Amino acid sequence: MEVIIVPDPAAGGELIADAMADLLRRKPDALLGVATGSTPLPVYEALAAKVRARDVDASQARICQLDEYVGLPYGHPESYRSVVLREVVEPLGLSEGAFMGPDGAAEDVAAACLAYDRALAEAGGVDLQLLGIGTDGHIGFNEPCSSLASRTRIKTLTEQTRRDNARFFDGLDEVPHHVITQGIGTILDARHLVLLATGEAKADAVAQAVEGPLSALVPASALQLHPHATVVVDEAAASRLKLADYFRATYAAKPAWQGL
Repeated sequence: MEVIIVPDPAAGGELIADAMADLLRRKPDALLGVATGSTPLPVYEALAAKVRARDVDASQARICQLDEYVGLPYGHPESYRSVVLREVVEPLGLSEGAFMGPDGAAEDVAAACLAYDRALAEAGGVDLQLLGIGTDGHIGFNEPCSSLASRTRIKTLTEQTRRDNARFFDGLDEVPHHVITQGIGTILDARHLVLLATGEAKADAVAQAVEGPLSALVPASALQLHPHATVVVDEAAASRLKLADYFRATYAAKPAWQGL
């Protein structure tokens, strides 16, 4: 696992957008896995700016969803499908046909989960999966004590996660109790995992995921198992890392040819 400490969220967004752009230059039809929430917005803004400046051609890129609320009607503004289309697909100049995600409104949710896992495999797998981290250490919506081998499935949200997400709705009562999420095992299938965390509120979770033991209690610690995992954190989110100075020194001495 590589840990990169950046000055602020904008620098983290630019760094990850550069990695995505490099990937698209090597593989124009790369499948990019995206996360939702406020943390990854600087990434999407920086990548869209590169597309507008013709620094990279994203016209063949494919976008896939990490998770989705269960029960929100199609087109609901806070469904993650709507959010990803609005914040990623449209700014990159892509059509809805470039997007794939689980069907949170399906009558048979279990079948929809299996279908999405199968669709990701049939698409050739995710080339780069962007992740956030919850204050309780979750990735995707794999809440604490999720199986480290889990596949795409339905999960019940903790009250903490529902409270964290209530800012996007008209109050806590509007936040769904259930979601479809890529499982930890599904996430680990991606060729490159990039976790972005910003702000002091994420500092404890980052420290446990990076420096703590591998544990289902901290789902993000599963990144320790991945052969190509990158954790990008701003100074605030890095504030609890015991090895912060080592991580800074390692990144400063990193050969340019290695990339992100």
